Amino acid sequence: MTSAAFDLASIGAGLSFAAALDDVSAALDAGTSVVISAPPGTGKTTLVPPLLASRGAGRVIVTQPRRVAARAAARRLAQLDGSPLGSRVGFTVRGERATGPQTRVEFVTAGVLLRRMLADPGLDGVDAVIIDEVHERALETDLLIGLLGEVRELRDDLTLVAMSATLDAERIAAVIGSADAPAPIVQHTVPAHPLTERWAPSPTLRLDERGVTGGFLDHVARTAASAARELLRDDPTADVLVFLPGAREVAEVARRLGREPGGFDVRELHGQIPAAAQDAVIRGRGPSDAPRIVVTTALAESSLTVPGVRLVVDSCLSRSPQRDAARGMSGLVTAGSARSSAVQRAGRATRQGPGTVIRCVDERTFAAAPARPAPEIATADLADAALLLACWGAPGGSGLRLIDPPPADALAEAQAVLHDLGATDADGRATAEGRALARIPVDPRLARALVEGSALVGAGPAAEVVALLGGDLRVADADVAAAVQALRHGRGPDARRWAQETERLQRFTKPAPAARGRVDDAGLVIALAFPARIARRVERTADGATFVLASGTRAGVSGSLAGAEWLAVADVARASGRAAAGSGAVIRAAAVLTEAQAERAADHLITDRVEAEFSGGRVTARRERRLGAILRSSVPVRPTAAEGRDAVRRALQAQGLGVFAWSDPADQLRRRLALLHHALGAPWPDVSDAALTAALDDWLGPEIDALATGTPTARIDLVPALRRLLPWPAAAELDALAPERLEVPSGSRIRIDYPTYDDPAARPVVAVKLQECFGWAQTPRLAGGRVPVLFHLLSPAGRPLAVTDDLASFWSGPYAQVRAEMRGRYPKHPWPEDPWQATPTRHTKNRAAREARPRD
Repeated sequence: MTSAAFDLASIGAGLSFAAALDDVSAALDAGTSVVISAPPGTGKTTLVPPLLASRGAGRVIVTQPRRVAARAAARRLAQLDGSPLGSRVGFTVRGERATGPQTRVEFVTAGVLLRRMLADPGLDGVDAVIIDEVHERALETDLLIGLLGEVRELRDDLTLVAMSATLDAERIAAVIGSADAPAPIVQHTVPAHPLTERWAPSPTLRLDERGVTGGFLDHVARTAASAARELLRDDPTADVLVFLPGAREVAEVARRLGREPGGFDVRELHGQIPAAAQDAVIRGRGPSDAPRIVVTTALAESSLTVPGVRLVVDSCLSRSPQRDAARGMSGLVTAGSARSSAVQRAGRATRQGPGTVIRCVDERTFAAAPARPAPEIATADLADAALLLACWGAPGGSGLRLIDPPPADALAEAQAVLHDLGATDADGRATAEGRALARIPVDPRLARALVEGSALVGAGPAAEVVALLGGDLRVADADVAAAVQALRHGRGPDARRWAQETERLQRFTKPAPAARGRVDDAGLVIALAFPARIARRVERTADGATFVLASGTRAGVSGSLAGAEWLAVADVARASGRAAAGSGAVIRAAAVLTEAQAERAADHLITDRVEAEFSGGRVTARRERRLGAILRSSVPVRPTAAEGRDAVRRALQAQGLGVFAWSDPADQLRRRLALLHHALGAPWPDVSDAALTAALDDWLGPEIDALATGTPTARIDLVPALRRLLPWPAAAELDALAPERLEVPSGSRIRIDYPTYDDPAARPVVAVKLQECFGWAQTPRLAGGRVPVLFHLLSPAGRPLAVTDDLASFWSGPYAQVRAEMRGRYPKHPWPEDPWQATPTRHTKNRAAREARPRD
């Protein structure tokens, strides 16, 4: 049986995609890449792999985004082929494998193929790779497309097929095609059965700070049960499919449905249930079986087909990885699902005939949802992806044809994590340690904890904690140590899966002398993985406690962990309400840690230094011992001169030059220099805040030394400091180019009001009585004739008469009107018709005039 060709006619019986196989063959005859788009349940995942296997002698690898989908697809194809699973058709997922030498079609998760390619970049013996469910834009799927594109540059015989239920076909075709032309697209459509849409918004909130609310889960269960009873009266053969965001919500709703009347067979379908239970759901029910309500996650959205479904109840919620750059946190976040996901879910009700979807939101909420989910590469933590790219020889994805590039900030953060782990060098290339970590199929931080923790607490305890954190098991009350203890004594499917994963991870550790293994060592293992998440309690409240993490994030926790002084935090997420204790974040998984363990795991974050501060006009200092942002001790000390200078510089850079009390002479000198810099440029200095702050040592060195030794800011004279900036020999021209006072024709020397240093368009101003300007035919200019003075001309009583920077135009025009109005009011003062030729009058009786006289 193993050497015979696949019987496509037999396998494709009853599958609508069988009609599209000729189109796929024609596309492959023309090239080695093709994009296939077809609705869920049409049979593309079942038919395309044996089609490609029939075209060559090598193996065909089919990737799936989830383990359960890979196992189910392999079992389905093997059953239709009539061959034992693991012979002609097999699968490989994390912790489980069913393949043999004669395997022609192998279903794998994308992560399995990525790590396989690190060991075998050429994919020897593989004729074709099929990437299924591309529309989900899983991170590992996106990376695979980039890596396979590079492999195909060296192997022009390697066939690449991208398949999906709904995808941006043209965009994908451009990426996987050749440099000259995009890949051909095969689209398969089927007649759409009628779909009835109903809306059942919940009277309670869907989400709060703790996640999905119990009231909303009650509403979903009641809605599903009521609709199922109604459906049963019309069609006893139909089943119901209920979509929820995660396994916890699935279990909660299934439990509620189990108490509802109607005699329904309530089944759960998600990645955490045993494979046999998954298979039982996918097989459907027999004629004599009770009607089913299948409660599932997004797993059944497109990866798996549940037969017999005519009604879909959609919570319109999804759970996806999200990275919080501001807090340095990553995790799964529950939010409203995209409209494209809702359409996919609804389509499950019309695969075999007319169907109904009930969405547990109102139409406005549905319309406001995003059109499609963001690609995972744009939202997820990229540490694992960055390590894989570094091991491939393309740090950051450089040179790869990716659908979307990784965000620069997230990538930089991931590369910093890898460098701190010793996994990459200064150029971003993978080190030998990094390659060793990449072979362990968990996050590189957990891989490091497994390797180093094994030597400290024993391979078994270290693997137990990593298996818990690396899997999708829920940690009750956030206590990892308690969860490990419960799993050790558990007998359920979760405990069995955890034990298998623990055993598998131990194979990646090196033999070491027997080490002690206590449950309380869970904190040390977590701290080795996430040293920046070591936390110390800073406040205890009635509802819990607030901790500060070494990264600087503050987070709350309740329960038994609130009593600990130190914690190693594995999972922290943004939240509000009592659970966050006012910190804005909540600890979702952690273990108690001792201070000695914290020092062992995060020795590179420990600092012991004097922190000097310039505040209130004086320098103070404290000796502080810290672990990252965690303050461990602080005592006052006397600062050295160097520490004081550094404190003053930092204060000036942070607070600006406003810490000084600028005297009037210093302010005027700065304004004069600013005018010359704006008008003439070099060598006259830039005296803006930014420029002066950047050059503190060039002009303020002695004053900084004085402040560092206790001199108050009020006693600091900035005039000599600014004069250090004067260029030589041009400094001798300062008073000529920008004088402090302007001598007017009357003989008075009037102070010039220069504009502020940050207003280059403003003019220097001279306020003077009009009669003192008689005899001036033209406006005087500063800065070598480049800047005219702006005159504020005053009456004999000092009141404003006119503003001008062009005396010639004023004398010949507006002056006549001023003269006509003023000479009757001030008859004792001259008002000549030709003021530019008249003798100026000096007013000495007026106070303003007296102040304007030169001071000896």
